[in-house]
Amino acid sequence: MPNSKNLDILIIGSGGAGLGLALKLADQPLRIGVLSKFALTAGSTYYAQGGISAVFDAEDSIESHIQDTLDAGAGLCDPDIVRLTVTHGKSSIDWLQKQGVAFTLEQNNLGEKILHLNREGGHSHRRVVHTADATGKAVSLSLIERAQQHPNIELLEHHNVVELITTPNPDSASKKVVGAYVLDVKKNRVITISARVVVLATGGANMAYIYSTNPHSSTGDGIALAWRAGCRVSNMEFMQFHPTCLYHPVARSFLISEAVRGEGGRLILPDGRPFMQNFDPRGELAPRDIVARAIDHEMKKRGIDCVYLDISHKPAGFIREHFPTIYQQCLEYDIDITQQPIPVVPAAHYTCGGVLTDSFARTDIKHLYAVGEVACTGLHGANRMASNSLLECLVFADRACEDILRNLSGIPPTPQIPDWDESKVSDSDEEVVVAHNWNELRHFMWDYVGIVRTDKRLSRAMNRVELLKKEIGEYYSHFRVTSDLLELRNLVIVAELIIRCAQQRKESRGLHYTLDYPETDTGKPAQNTILKP
Repeated sequence: MPNSKNLDILIIGSGGAGLGLALKLADQPLRIGVLSKFALTAGSTYYAQGGISAVFDAEDSIESHIQDTLDAGAGLCDPDIVRLTVTHGKSSIDWLQKQGVAFTLEQNNLGEKILHLNREGGHSHRRVVHTADATGKAVSLSLIERAQQHPNIELLEHHNVVELITTPNPDSASKKVVGAYVLDVKKNRVITISARVVVLATGGANMAYIYSTNPHSSTGDGIALAWRAGCRVSNMEFMQFHPTCLYHPVARSFLISEAVRGEGGRLILPDGRPFMQNFDPRGELAPRDIVARAIDHEMKKRGIDCVYLDISHKPAGFIREHFPTIYQQCLEYDIDITQQPIPVVPAAHYTCGGVLTDSFARTDIKHLYAVGEVACTGLHGANRMASNSLLECLVFADRACEDILRNLSGIPPTPQIPDWDESKVSDSDEEVVVAHNWNELRHFMWDYVGIVRTDKRLSRAMNRVELLKKEIGEYYSHFRVTSDLLELRNLVIVAELIIRCAQQRKESRGLHYTLDYPETDTGKPAQNTILKP
């Protein structure tokens, strides 16, 4: 591959949002490139267990799904965006089935095969379409296979974006994007990719915390890239902690799906006593923020390392059929979930905030879009409801596709872009600095900006972020870029954005809980937190 490449559409990220958009665009005569920082399957979509929420049950309704989403979002969801997303649930599932995704089926009373629906936290009905307990894997592999077969899509694995390239927009005071500088990790060189349209589909930023359910790739790259380029970000204080991550020294990032609680799993203390009924009448099916805080409270109050999730009262065959991945994975760690409870702790899981976008996934920069977890669309508000995330990926891939195709003919070819200049830097002989800074960042974010916060903790975290930013900036300016350095540089920016948003919110709402302001401010309309570069 030469040092430069010219595309019509550059999509940064190979999860459900990125590949979904590529496939929706690909029947047009376009040159589409999809970048993946690691392997194509390394993103969060591949690891998603639960499923995709959509209304199929006759007893369910669009209005019920909308209301559940608004309730979970604690007053900060955009009702129009919620309605837009929810009403496209069925068509999104239909599209995935056409791409080859085989969802789990069951037989109804008439002997017909229909979609099996799970129920998860925050949902008032069964509406989670799934493929056993490995929905994301099924979606990811199907989309990858389709993309690999399409002549208009070029898949570029092990390519990490260094920086977006922008130029002044002659039509307004804003900027427009014209491409990106990209590190070809395997060849250890920075290439220039020009593109008429750039789409961020890079996922979330949950590796900002030492305990996370996410893969290593979730370092907030798209949020940091957009911020440095001049985009606003919103609601970064709302970091969702999944209540049930397997507590085990080897398997720190293995998620125990919410569907386990949906099928009757009970959260219990080490002595076997249940506790969720003390925190919410919905018990185990309360929204994730409530369940995560309840677990955190019990662990701190009792000085215990974990709580337990017990589904062993269900028939063993039922458990193995519904949760084959979880059953096998736990068995590898000598935990037989058909006979014993699963040790669990909360872990960072989903970034509800992100790059501020409109209903067509457009950002503040001309021709730059953001889809999926990297974006803040208004769907999730202060707390994402279970299984609305993959739905959002598909719906906003559709919206971005519509807007791109409507406007692409008016976008001129990209101008000549200068090559990346690394003539004044050298190879580092101190890469241990990157590892040390990475660990320090993730530890103090967990301790000070985690499930329960205070003004003092946030101030301490900000002091450390400022020092790290300076160190990382000096390192970046003197040495050739590596993938680890790029991730660290992005993650420290995202950490600062999380802290700044948290410091601005003088109340507890949704996923943001602070001991200094433990109540929700009901004296004024709920406000989104928006930061400008």
